[in-house]
Amino acid sequence: METQNLTVPNEFILTGITDHPELQAPLFGLFLIIYIVSLVGNLGMVILTKVDSSFQTPMYFFLRHLAFTDLGYSTTVGPKMLINFVVEQNSISYYLCATQLAFFIMFIISELLILAAMSYDRCVAICNPLLYPIIMSQRVCRVLVTIPYLYSTFLSLLVTAKIFTLSFCGHNVIKHFYCDSLPLISLLCSNTHEVELIILIFAGVNMILSLPIILVSYLLILAAVLRMNPAEGRHKAFSTCGSHLTVVTVFFGTLIFMYVQPESSHYFDTDKVASIFYTLVIPMLNPLIYSLRNKDVKYALRKMWKKLRNSFS
Repeated sequence: METQNLTVPNEFILTGITDHPELQAPLFGLFLIIYIVSLVGNLGMVILTKVDSSFQTPMYFFLRHLAFTDLGYSTTVGPKMLINFVVEQNSISYYLCATQLAFFIMFIISELLILAAMSYDRCVAICNPLLYPIIMSQRVCRVLVTIPYLYSTFLSLLVTAKIFTLSFCGHNVIKHFYCDSLPLISLLCSNTHEVELIILIFAGVNMILSLPIILVSYLLILAAVLRMNPAEGRHKAFSTCGSHLTVVTVFFGTLIFMYVQPESSHYFDTDKVASIFYTLVIPMLNPLIYSLRNKDVKYALRKMWKKLRNSFS
């Protein structure tokens, strides 16, 4: 191995979303609004499902952790991206880049597995309503969120360590608006076969751990719903699962488009659009989807708003 290849850049230059100066201000305003809505929506969902006694059920327990992961990865990317719109040099330090990558991977993978846990929860609730309180006990619910957090933390540290212990050969321009694994790997001059294999294997494992659970759960839900006689019962079951199914479809559809495509077909402009969607737009949409489609959430939000308004009046 040549010693000149063992370089560690002090910082990376992010190309950002656009190189057109006239678009910087409008895009900054747009993404600032998106991030604020996401921040308020997800933080509000976390607080609401924690303090309101009517939301102390498994469904809202998982919803709280979904909001937490949405808040996590949108905050990992959003503020730095907004800062880069208003500074002259769009840069990020070496260690901050590694930190951003680690947290981003951790929150994204946690969300994948929490969405699978939510599907299982809805399946048990509809297919086995009498046994639901026993099967989905508090202990089981805690295990179903603890395992994703531990697994995603391990994987994020593994991938980040593998990438940042390799040589960048002096190249430090990341063709993206945040530190993601694919653009970083393209800068490496060391042998990247091992880290690419790790990412490929664990991407497959993540899909195997989450997508089949979701598909099987909804097939069982559909079969159970079709056996229901009253139309009212069917409508209630579909409305209960509708929000989650919408979130799953949008989230997995974007990730599959982003990562499950041949390496030769990756165009960074296309990847940026997909990345904007799942790092900023989806975390904004999720609390809106759940609040607009859920009568209990809408009622609780109105009640909380009245309390806040009365306290300040």
